[in-house]
Amino acid sequence: QVQLEEAGGGLVQAGSSLRLSCVASGRAWSTYAAGWFRQAPGKEREFVASITWNGDNTFYADSIKDRFTISRDNSKNTAYLEMNGLKPEDTAVYYCTADPAAASTIEALRDVLDNWGPGTLVTVSA
Repeated sequence: QVQLEEAGGGLVQAGSSLRLSCVASGRAWSTYAAGWFRQAPGKEREFVASITWNGDNTFYADSIKDRFTISRDNSKNTAYLEMNGLKPEDTAVYYCTADPAAASTIEALRDVLDNWGPGTLVTVSA
């Protein structure tokens, strides 16, 4: 099991960029797929992106593809979410997750994932 802590959220204007980070503790981190989800007020938690344990493959939600980039640095036990061209509809609490399952399945496993950070709030003003 791993413990996760997100950082980097804040209040920005539409069109701005932010980079979220997710620092993990636990030896298993480097062997786990990592992912990002977000939850807007009154909505369900939705998949944003995931990445394989070695960073070779990434997966994205259609709504953010070409604007967001997921990456990781296993030497720092950290995953990142680079967000460009932010829109007001990107406003949400962003959560990172990690799991031994395949990165391609992280989206489908949303309701059974065990490892979550507390989240970081991103607010995008128009």
